Amino acid sequence: MRSLRHGYTNATVGDGATVVKRYEGPRAVLRAEREYAALTTFSGRVPVPEVLDRSAGTLTLGFVAGTQGQELIDAGHGDRVLTACGEVLRKIHAAGCTHGDFGPQNTLLTPDTLRVTAVLDWEFSSLDRADPVVDLAWCEWIVRTHHPRRTSAIPALYAAYGTSFPWQERRAAMIRRCVELIDFTHEWDPDGAAEALWRERLDATSAWER
Repeated sequence: MRSLRHGYTNATVGDGATVVKRYEGPRAVLRAEREYAALTTFSGRVPVPEVLDRSAGTLTLGFVAGTQGQELIDAGHGDRVLTACGEVLRKIHAAGCTHGDFGPQNTLLTPDTLRVTAVLDWEFSSLDRADPVVDLAWCEWIVRTHHPRRTSAIPALYAAYGTSFPWQERRAAMIRRCVELIDFTHEWDPDGAAEALWRERLDATSAWER
């Protein structure tokens, strides 16, 4: 087993056949159970990893091949990645779920056809209702924050999804998510580096005019 790239909150290792995800931080067991519920609910409906085993705070998943969406955006495929994100997110919301941390960072795609092979990291999901602006705005936030030279691709997300929301509503959703992550990191490590980072990101997001 080796540590996998792009894991920011939890300890995730894999061997090319299975992936073991050990949840860390506040409410780790609850977040693991939330992800388990989402993965089993959406199996066969949208691309998600197969759950092979679980224990308190740990899931063992089947390995899914694919390239992380952010890498493909950096490679110049922003329009196609965000089109794929919009299409798969429409299916998720049609089933009545909010992913809670949706974006190219949690999407695997085939590097040639840019077909979604898996939507990952459902630990902040809500299965009781779909809140489209939450997921769409956060996907947009990821692009604006981490790929500022690729923001021209953002309209492809909304075009593929089939609707958009006013800018003020989208920015408000981004701000709420930043506040949630400030609270999360404060609970984990009060006044630590992660909390400071999210406070900086909140300030930057609040300052966006468009």
